[in-house]
Amino acid sequence: MAPIRDRSLTGPLPEIHGHGLHLRPWDAASASDVETWLRGMNDPEFRRWNTPLRLVTDRTSALESLLARAQSAAEGTSMSFRVADARSGAALGHIGVNEIKYHLKVARVGYWVLPEARGQGVATRALLLAAHWALTELGLHRLELDHAVGHDASCRIAGRCGFAYEGTLRGAIFEKDRHDAFRDAHLHARLATDPAPDAVRELGVDQDPAADR
Repeated sequence: MAPIRDRSLTGPLPEIHGHGLHLRPWDAASASDVETWLRGMNDPEFRRWNTPLRLVTDRTSALESLLARAQSAAEGTSMSFRVADARSGAALGHIGVNEIKYHLKVARVGYWVLPEARGQGVATRALLLAAHWALTELGLHRLELDHAVGHDASCRIAGRCGFAYEGTLRGAIFEKDRHDAFRDAHLHARLATDPAPDAVRELGVDQDPAADR
């Protein structure tokens, strides 16, 4: 039996390449990254389905949010990646491996895509990359993904990436723009022992992202 890790990595977050994407850690010292983070967190479609505990409304709160993400990465509890086009370097969105519990070998994934990058399979490809990394390099056994009931696009993306629907979580997440009301969420999960996702065949990519560099 493989040992259970107490921590994830001994150095900085890696950069992940594959499926036409480049995933790297967000950089709070980069004005461009701060601006991209602010734009993504304030996008109406993001706000429709997500209500963070700490809202990001201006550059100061965006910087504070990225610094908190960096601290979580240093502690090994959450890993946040900027998703970019592998050729142009243009920012496309975000994906995170969050709430990592190494003793249980489980974590949660979440993502968003910038408006101009939608309809290009960015979320699907980023989720394939992040999931493969978490289930291999981090040695996790189970990855969970939840989204508000009614967010059909996330349901489809989860299914294509091998995250099986497991049920409805009642009152599990905040209502839109509120911290005093709740809504239901769908729970999906993928195990390290599950077969290759449908998206691997749909996109015509190898399951190992290194093969797509």
